[in-house]
Amino acid sequence: MTYLNWGVSSSAYQTEGGWNADGKGASIWDTFTHKPSSSIPDKANGDVACDSYHRLKEDLYMLRALKVKSYRFSLSWSRIFPNGLRTSLNQKGVDYYNRLIDGLLADNITPMVTLYYWDLPQALQNNGGWYNVGMIDIFNDFCDFCFATFGDRVKFWMTFNQPYTIAWSGYGLGQIPPNVKNPGTAPFKVAHNLIKAHAKAYHTYDDKYRRSQGGLVSIALNGDWFEPKDVNVPREVVAADRALQFQLGWFAHPIFKNGDYPDAMKWQVGNKSELQGLSESRLPVFSDEEKRFIQGTADMFCLNHYTTKIASHATLRLSPKSYEYDRDLTEDEEKDSPTTAISNQRAVAWGLRRLLNWIKEEYGDPQIYITENGVSTDSKTTWDDSARVFYYKTYINEALKAHDIDGVKVKGYTATSLMDSFEWLHGYTVGFGLHHVDFTNPNRPRTPKMKKHAMIYNIHSHYNAYHSSHLSAVPYDRPRNCIVCIVA
Repeated sequence: MTYLNWGVSSSAYQTEGGWNADGKGASIWDTFTHKPSSSIPDKANGDVACDSYHRLKEDLYMLRALKVKSYRFSLSWSRIFPNGLRTSLNQKGVDYYNRLIDGLLADNITPMVTLYYWDLPQALQNNGGWYNVGMIDIFNDFCDFCFATFGDRVKFWMTFNQPYTIAWSGYGLGQIPPNVKNPGTAPFKVAHNLIKAHAKAYHTYDDKYRRSQGGLVSIALNGDWFEPKDVNVPREVVAADRALQFQLGWFAHPIFKNGDYPDAMKWQVGNKSELQGLSESRLPVFSDEEKRFIQGTADMFCLNHYTTKIASHATLRLSPKSYEYDRDLTEDEEKDSPTTAISNQRAVAWGLRRLLNWIKEEYGDPQIYITENGVSTDSKTTWDDSARVFYYKTYINEALKAHDIDGVKVKGYTATSLMDSFEWLHGYTVGFGLHHVDFTNPNRPRTPKMKKHAMIYNIHSHYNAYHSSHLSAVPYDRPRNCIVCIVA
């Protein structure tokens, strides 16, 4: 009998609020959103957000009502270490997370903890942030403290959330903090440091805590599925694979394969660098010792997935130097699929199954946890949640096909998100939540969306319906645990 872990997610800056409460230090997102020049709609910020820092009991109530098996959340580094260093320890921040973890366990909900979800303490950014190689040891000390403090109860850790986004959106495009726009070199340097920081934290857990705590450590990687523009044209198929290697493989290949970057990345960036007259590749090189240190530093594959795109081969420019041009491909939307409230993020459910199969074949059939999956809807259409109903129905069905038909080791599914929250550059104009939050009310009341549909169904029943319509000739075991299954 197979048992899956069904849960919901959140992150610290998006939900907690209390941005300077009880000794918390400023993060790079605090600094960014407080600038008068902020381009976020309505100059929104996460100062209060869902006010989860002060409304923990309400969050726990929602989780109990959903009957989920797990809750993914992140730790605010600057709430625990206000200036990023252990010497600035803020016990009130530690106390908050202890209450959250203990509250989850009291309700038989497994905490899934992300150590870094984009909100670097501003004091560390002042010293160069992730561009600074010294961050590897600093991050390791923060992780060491968290393992020692919470690891007796937390058994599922993720070091980073979407390092691709940190490196490319934060240091290449300059769209999110720290808003560095250096697309030719900074993303590669930052990614190099992030991979080594992840590996060091993994080994710290392995060496100091695994035997006594028995937990698991991984990293949450974001991956779109890239479908070739024409599957009958070899170079288009190669371009789609190259897109996957440049996004997901950038981090997964070193960690899950051989400790090094994908060959496609090494060839593309190296070749472009040579044509640009550089003496060495803009893609950094791992030493043999570093490769051995990095390889295998994940106990499971954690995947954040939202959409599918169409990839096509292209010969792109040499100047200016850019990770984007290094790929020699173009991306387009899958135009036959529904749009969502975020542009270029169409709901393309079939892509999830293909991506899960690609991960299975590419990385040696790992156990996979879908750690984020969800859809954005316009915050103005609060109570018509049919788009979310459709999204979850179709995406979960594709995950089940991968699990039941294809034999992919899908072990968990995490719906994004528990409730509407601060959605980064979109502010509060879109929502991913299963619950609506009234951000105009100082009490931040939470309300389930489409109550008549938001019910807990036994996964056995969902499998039965799914089997009869899709899998009539396929034998499988039917799990008997529960899922947050939003059915129309």
